[in-house]
Amino acid sequence: MFENPPLTPNPAIDAALEIVVRNAGTVTDVDLTAQHRAFLAAATSDNTRRAYRSAIRHFLTWGGALPADEGVMIRYLLTYAQALNPRTLALRLTALSQWHVHQGFADPASTPTVRKTLAGIARIHGKPKKKAKALPLEDLERIVTRLASINTLKAKRDNALLQVGYFGGFRRSEMVTLEVLHVAWEPEGIVITLSRSKTDQQGQGIVKAIPYGSGPCCPASALRAWLTAAGITTGPLFRPITKWNELGTEALHEGSVNTILETCAKLVQLDYVPQLSSHSLRRGMATSAHRAGADFRDIKRQGGWRHDGTVQGYIEEAGQFQDNAALTLLRRKSGKSEEAK
Repeated sequence: MFENPPLTPNPAIDAALEIVVRNAGTVTDVDLTAQHRAFLAAATSDNTRRAYRSAIRHFLTWGGALPADEGVMIRYLLTYAQALNPRTLALRLTALSQWHVHQGFADPASTPTVRKTLAGIARIHGKPKKKAKALPLEDLERIVTRLASINTLKAKRDNALLQVGYFGGFRRSEMVTLEVLHVAWEPEGIVITLSRSKTDQQGQGIVKAIPYGSGPCCPASALRAWLTAAGITTGPLFRPITKWNELGTEALHEGSVNTILETCAKLVQLDYVPQLSSHSLRRGMATSAHRAGADFRDIKRQGGWRHDGTVQGYIEEAGQFQDNAALTLLRRKSGKSEEAK
């Protein structure tokens, strides 16, 4: 439904297409219309499109019909007010709003009454957002050391994947799109160029440098060992491996990153496995880097974050016990108390 949104009749666009057709000669209006549809579809990221499609399916399964009106929107919200997180409901309203806008209908999901109803639901049923626990560097080192002792193709892949993801501050969607041609080997380490990412939808490119390591972790060495063992010279960096130790040719699926991290965390018996996700790698890099004295700007650049507030949140998490007003009180020198004695 969001892959190729239909064009809303627009005299200005039609006139422009007609002029282009006359000048191009061999280009037809059908070709240009198809191209226009493709550009409209490209304006929305794949992840957003998937989320919107899922929201529309949920609404239709519930019994809603499109186009809808304000009353149907309110009944939909009331039906799921207690069952769904208000943030989920907000996302689904956005999807429904976008559907109506793209189809040229009045938007019933953005009326003041609907939005106020959602706000009331959020105040009554709102819940704290669940956050992935940051993976501390010390625990990553435990995982890396354990994987290094296992001489299998899968262990080498997992070692390289987790280290590159951690020290590069990559999202899982970025990790699975990395290819051999994106990696440049330099005397100081590796330089990875992302052609596109969540924060670079226009494809301007993001460059991340990962130096060689001198301790248990060395992403560049782990990546080299994996590529050599797998015989990969072109195509995706990280690929699926069957239970018969057969290497796939396609890129690893996004969801596999979570599974790999969970499996490796269980391998070294971390006691917070249920709190881990692929985002734990990015959070872990940020919090551990701050504790080690890294500059705010450097942390932000390595993770590819656009907003200072996001990075500031990770830094505050890293120093929640050290930079703490209660700590100042609890560990103060009790001079007056000693004098009173």
